[in-house]
Amino acid sequence: MTEPITASYVQEDDDWKVTVSGSGKELSGRAPGIIAARDRADQLVEKLSPPERSTVVHLLNGSALEFTAAYMTARLTLPEIEPLEVPPPANGKAKEKIDAKPPVPQGKELPKAVDEAKAPEEKAEPAKTPAKAAQTS
Repeated sequence: MTEPITASYVQEDDDWKVTVSGSGKELSGRAPGIIAARDRADQLVEKLSPPERSTVVHLLNGSALEFTAAYMTARLTLPEIEPLEVPPPANGKAKEKIDAKPPVPQGKELPKAVDEAKAPEEKAEPAKTPAKAAQTS
């Protein structure tokens, strides 16, 4: 049976102090945030015990739940980012390029016979609706 390792976190201003203890040893470290402190704790745990034999309990103010809440809040909270400003186009050419069809890659063009057969279909008048067809009969 393995002895659990305890990682205790204490916030000191903007930094976090982490103390890892287990197997009769104790190691400490500092980090600039709770996420970095959690990573630092992992590094300290590796010095105390082989990774496959360690069960680590992370505590904030003596509570694993409080640590988990603080850690997950930090992980899931996105930093404030200013909205992206898109400058207007310098001239009307940008609009033309957006509306234009992209060139067809070489080797992907339709055979000339298909293009010629397709052209009359595109120019054909739309079919009459059944109501109009009945009126003309």
